[in-house]
Amino acid sequence: MTTTSVPTITLTGGVTMPALGFGVFQTPPEETVASVRTALDTGYRLIDTAAAYGNEREVGRAIAESGIDRAEVFVETKVWISDYGYDQTLHAFDKSAAKLGLDQIDLLILHQALPSRFDLTIEAYRALEALLADGRVRAIGVSNFMPEHLDRLLASASVVPAVNQVEVHPYFQQPDVQSTDAASGIVTQAWSPIGGITAYRETGTRTFDDPTITRIAEAHGKTPAQVMLRWHLQEGRSAIPKSTKPARIRENFDVLDFELTGEEIAQVDALDQGVRRGPDPADITLESFGRPIPEA
Repeated sequence: MTTTSVPTITLTGGVTMPALGFGVFQTPPEETVASVRTALDTGYRLIDTAAAYGNEREVGRAIAESGIDRAEVFVETKVWISDYGYDQTLHAFDKSAAKLGLDQIDLLILHQALPSRFDLTIEAYRALEALLADGRVRAIGVSNFMPEHLDRLLASASVVPAVNQVEVHPYFQQPDVQSTDAASGIVTQAWSPIGGITAYRETGTRTFDDPTITRIAEAHGKTPAQVMLRWHLQEGRSAIPKSTKPARIRENFDVLDFELTGEEIAQVDALDQGVRRGPDPADITLESFGRPIPEA
């Protein structure tokens, strides 16, 4: 495995974040401690979780048991829509911080826009701004915000989101979201960065089997997943692959000792199919997606 350092991204406000992180979406709590410990032992220093994942407590336990200095681990979590509203979101921080066992969260973001109750989205973001001002979080951001959501938020926000975490992989690149993010200095962070969250249950060609990606992988002696992660990093995005398999966790980190050519990056760029695999942000409502987040 390479010993090259993970590239970092400087967020608005001057906070430095590793560009490559480890995600725990859909990782069962009973598997989370071991997975995060493997990731930390491998060299990951950005761990991404969420209140809605139900595994914040296990993420915190893994970090505490790792023996790694707290200042070296960048912890990111998300507030679920059921906890939107100013006071509710302040309490959501308390719940997440207690489960994680942390006094300060490095990056706290809103998990979704809530188009049908955008007033609650605005109030939730105001709470994030207050937490930032109080030093309880180091950076704030959003997730799954489309350009129209960002425009509405920025019209009333006093702090520009540091990050917008959205679905991005070679088959779904969201250029409009990425350009909107870039215009405001917002870092695009890719969830499902190799298409893996949904690819395993799809018919047709998967990103892992795409002939262009496999050809590039063979040219570099790398795997398709490694090529896709390298593509994200070279285009300036943050990427948070997830796995519970130790070999895959290590494989996804071993992307720092090679570079794609400009032509290879352009070839991956040309693969965009414009087909969303995850939920459509426009469909997120409290009625359909709301669920209580347990107390700490």
